[in-house]
Amino acid sequence: MFRVLQHHFPASALAEFLTDGLMCFLAVLLALATMSVLPVSPVPNVARGMSHVFLPAMAFTVVMSLNYVFVGLYKQRADMMSQSAQVSRALVAIVLGAPVAYLFISRSFGESINAYAMTGLAVIYLSLGVLLVRSAAFSAARTSVGAHRVLVVGTGVEAQRVAADLRARARGDHVVVGFYPTGAEGEGASRPGEFSRETPIEEIVAYHQVDEIIVAVKEQRGGNVPMEQLLACRISGVPVVDLAAFYERTRGEVPIDSLKASFLVYGHGFVQDRLRTMIKRAFDIVSSSILLIVASPVMLLTALAVRLESQGPIIYRQERVGLGGRIFMCLKFRSMRTDAEKDGVARWASKNDSRVTRVGALIRKTRIDELPQLISVLRGEMSMVGPRPERPAFVGQLKEQIPYYDIRHSVKPGVTGWAQVRYSYGASIEDARRKHQFDLYYVKNNSLLLDLLILVETISVVLFREGAQ
Repeated sequence: MFRVLQHHFPASALAEFLTDGLMCFLAVLLALATMSVLPVSPVPNVARGMSHVFLPAMAFTVVMSLNYVFVGLYKQRADMMSQSAQVSRALVAIVLGAPVAYLFISRSFGESINAYAMTGLAVIYLSLGVLLVRSAAFSAARTSVGAHRVLVVGTGVEAQRVAADLRARARGDHVVVGFYPTGAEGEGASRPGEFSRETPIEEIVAYHQVDEIIVAVKEQRGGNVPMEQLLACRISGVPVVDLAAFYERTRGEVPIDSLKASFLVYGHGFVQDRLRTMIKRAFDIVSSSILLIVASPVMLLTALAVRLESQGPIIYRQERVGLGGRIFMCLKFRSMRTDAEKDGVARWASKNDSRVTRVGALIRKTRIDELPQLISVLRGEMSMVGPRPERPAFVGQLKEQIPYYDIRHSVKPGVTGWAQVRYSYGASIEDARRKHQFDLYYVKNNSLLLDLLILVETISVVLFREGAQ
């Protein structure tokens, strides 16, 4: 993992990004070389040198790389995808990027080259490269290159959950060398992969070449955790992290079950200075204005479809809790029947909700129903990115049952958010707890870079129908 502006990125994802970019560049060079020996018309003038193809190759690389990003190949959750899913997404990105790549190639070469043939050959070579590298070469690299070796302190449920999380990663860049028992789990028979407490942690770290120690124990007081041994390891250069830091780094969430106020008070993050506020507001105004212009035809068609399907208002207005706990009216295209809450009782929206109309189901899946909220962004009631605003009827209940729930109201609510691209439907208190952990991560680590990352991931959510409502 490496960190940029408080946000963690998998090092393996960076390696894949650079490898994919190199494949894109080489695909154009191979296409040019192939055309020089094939009877295509017109034939490229290779004698002009490789500099003639450098800019088109770079343009092809940028277009395809951006499409890889848009389909979600490099996000944190991508390492949970199977290889077949990653290959499928890469091929979708290539298909979507091919027309744009053709425009760049045709404008760069003009009539000196058959742009259709060159684009087609580059796409074929790139597709073959994707099948070869992502299906075979990456797997070989993961087994041949030393993985990050982890020692888990603890043997309980949390420790097993950490180990399972690391083992489930498709990139295979972490290896759990074993578990070190503590007094927190109590005495019991030794389990597979469990070290003896008689062996100092320093010796285990040295013998097994441990790169990192994860303390997977909620209660660390009362001598449960060997702090002196952990300090010795830390001084020797081996990183030691607790559960909160581990999940913040690997899952992009802050677990509230093991969270202590000191972690929030003394830890990094929560940058809400005037400069950040000004940059975010300027970004909101520019992006929402552009999106409103671009999306206006879709919004007009949606308004017509909602009106033709059923009687009732086209725009649904509902009270939501915003910045500082203030109430504002959230705007959405109506996706439910007008009698969805005729008894006046607020209900959680759920997946496959029977109250949703046919048009409503479509616009909810594609997030078109959220487009009127761009008006709220221009007004300053919402931001492009932030925690989703909740209804007042639910907020009081959630504040009583979820620790630190009010922290989400320290920033403006968003049209999309970290929880929306990381978690599915929130139809219960437990779902709200999990989504709040992602919202805590966003509030703690918010930056313009994270906002841009969320907007990019929102594209893959819409394309592949992931995420939330």
